[in-house]
Amino acid sequence: MTELKRDLSLFDMTMISIGSAIGSGIFLTPALIANALPSPMWIIGVWVVGGLMAMSGALTFAELGAMMPRAGGVYVFLTEAYGGLVGFLYGWAIFLVANTGALAALAVAFSTYFGYFVPLSPTGQMMVAIGGMILVTIINVLGVKAGGIFSDLFTILKLAGIGVLLVAGLGWGSSHTTNFAAPLGNLSNGLTSALTLAFVSVMWSYGGWQHSTFTAAEAKDPKRTVPLSLILGALTVTFIYVSANVAYMFLLSPAQMAASPRIASDALSIVLGPLGGSLIALTIFISTFGTTGIYTLTAPRIYYAMANDGVFFKRVAEIHPKYRTPMFSIIFQTMWAIVLILFWGTFESLISYVVFTDWIFFALAAASVFIFRKKLPNAERPYKTFGYPFTPLFFTILSTLFVIYTFVEKPAEASAGVLFLALGVPVYYYWRKKGNKATS
Repeated sequence: MTELKRDLSLFDMTMISIGSAIGSGIFLTPALIANALPSPMWIIGVWVVGGLMAMSGALTFAELGAMMPRAGGVYVFLTEAYGGLVGFLYGWAIFLVANTGALAALAVAFSTYFGYFVPLSPTGQMMVAIGGMILVTIINVLGVKAGGIFSDLFTILKLAGIGVLLVAGLGWGSSHTTNFAAPLGNLSNGLTSALTLAFVSVMWSYGGWQHSTFTAAEAKDPKRTVPLSLILGALTVTFIYVSANVAYMFLLSPAQMAASPRIASDALSIVLGPLGGSLIALTIFISTFGTTGIYTLTAPRIYYAMANDGVFFKRVAEIHPKYRTPMFSIIFQTMWAIVLILFWGTFESLISYVVFTDWIFFALAAASVFIFRKKLPNAERPYKTFGYPFTPLFFTILSTLFVIYTFVEKPAEASAGVLFLALGVPVYYYWRKKGNKATS
């Protein structure tokens, strides 16, 4: 039987963790956060809290990933802790909307920024988006190492682009541009609503560090590389995001940040002129295209694990005999992502309704550390969560609060997300019944 090939080094896994988190968020969301919380220290504060949350999640998932270094990552943790239904519902959301929707959004984004350099019609942009998806699919089918090299290259390029922003802001900007002692002032919708809006943007920007757990079955020395990649990835992303926001405020005041639809371009243009806008457009293209490649690499390992468990199409569990990649899983994901691109206007709102459900599963996955410590006290744990039990508790509580706040502030979107998960229940039992018949 052909098996997945262990070809990913610690560097590859860390680049996956970093590259999955840094997409377009840091170039766009600071403006939304400055509009919600027009105070420098509050802006920095929510990014720091987001970083602490990412770090606590990484430290928690590091124990789980080292303990169960199998293809699928979070899917495996949820299935082992709560049973097949919970794991399936996570994969159901990831495949149908969360990851494929993110892929569609990233493809639309990189084709839009490609159009900054090569003028394209709307049809041309769609063709670039689909063509880019097909290209990264081919790369990832040809071997996990090929996908890893793509991830390494584009993550390094996006970090170089962000480095230009940091040097320009912190080196050529001025700390006098922003009054860092300015109070928050009166908020039209109240502090709770402002914080909720800000944290939605922050958590969306930080999300992705967990992707290195999906490829654990293809990592060299996974009991070491998986936890280290999560921790190093979360640390790096936190440093970059907090530093980038300070750099923005060395170039723009919070009011200017809030009013800017292209904050990164406007900030860099102050010191580099028109060249700054071109550099940022190129960086965002590289960043979004690179993240598209990483998502095409990582998430199919979830569907592969689901198919192996008998709750997805059997062919998705097949490994290419030469390249030793889950070829059909990768292609299947790309086909559905292309459908979402073709009907992007219809699905864009659906994605915003469902993505918050990610945090339901993140909270459950983090809480599974407590379950495994009790159920499997003697299991091998190459890495144990630093600060246990407070670290996983912090992540679980904040994730749960975010889910609750979403229900309170956006009940229609939250209800739609829960309904979507509920629709997955009969699908799960259909697959289980089908699997039982096949084995009887």
